[in-house]
Amino acid sequence: MIRDITIGQYYRTESVIHRLDPRVKIVGTLCYMISLFTFQSFAGYLAAIPFFAFVLLLSRVPFSYTVKGLKPVFVMLILTSVLNLFWTEGTVIVRLGFVVVTWEGLKRMIVISLRLILLIIGASVLTLTTTPNQLTDGLEHLFSPLKKVHVPVHEIAMMMSIALRFIPILIEETGRIMKAQTARGADFETGSVLRRIKNMFPIFIPLFVSAVHRAGDLADAMDARCYHGGAGRTKLHPLHYTGRDSAAFFVLLLYLLLLYFVKRYIPY
Repeated sequence: MIRDITIGQYYRTESVIHRLDPRVKIVGTLCYMISLFTFQSFAGYLAAIPFFAFVLLLSRVPFSYTVKGLKPVFVMLILTSVLNLFWTEGTVIVRLGFVVVTWEGLKRMIVISLRLILLIIGASVLTLTTTPNQLTDGLEHLFSPLKKVHVPVHEIAMMMSIALRFIPILIEETGRIMKAQTARGADFETGSVLRRIKNMFPIFIPLFVSAVHRAGDLADAMDARCYHGGAGRTKLHPLHYTGRDSAAFFVLLLYLLLLYFVKRYIPY
C-alpha cells in the first residue's frame, strides 16, 4: 500500500499538460478543487468529471496509475461513505433494526464519495505532471506579493518542494526496509490489526533514522552551495507565460462557466 502513494511523484512523459507553466497548473488545480465544494447534487459532476477526464487525457498519465493513489485512503473513503449513508435522515428505503438507509443518505454518500475521489486524483495529477522544482518556482511567483509584508515566500516554497521530493524517496526506502524485514521472517500481511501495527515498528524506526540522515545530508549540501534563502537569487529557467498557457486559462474559464450553467439550470 505504501507503494501506491502517488502524491509527490512525477510521471515523466511528453504532453501539453507537462509543458504548461506551473502557475497555470497550480491555479487550475485550486480552482478545480474549490469548484467541487460549490455543488451538492449530481448535476455538478456533469461538468467536473468530463473536465478531469479531458485534462487526464491531455496529460498522457495512465488512468490506472492515477487511480492507484486511492488505495492508501480506501478505508477512509469506505468509512465516510458508510457514515453518510446511515446517519442522514430522510425518506426511508430500508430499515433493518437500528440500521436505517434513507434516499437522502444514499444520494449524499454518492456525492461525498465522488468529491473525495476527484479531490485526491485531481491533486495527484498536479504532482504527476509537475517537477518539484517547477512547483517551487510556481508557488514562489504566485505568493510573491506577500514579500511586501515580510512573509518568507521563498523559504516556504522551498520547504514544500523538499517535502514533496522526499515522498517518493521515503516510499522507495520503505520498500527496501520491508523487503529486508520480510527476508528476516517479518509478517506484515496476516494477524490482527494490533499485531500488524506492532509489526510495523521495525519499519518505522529505521525509516525515521534514514530520514534524519537524509535531512542532515541535504542541509550540508545546501550549506556547501552557499544557500542562504531567496534574497538576490536568480533563476536558471525563469517562468514565462506562452500561448498554450493562455489557452489553458481559457479552458479553465469555460469549465467554470459550464459549472455555473449546470448548477443554475440542472438543479437535480
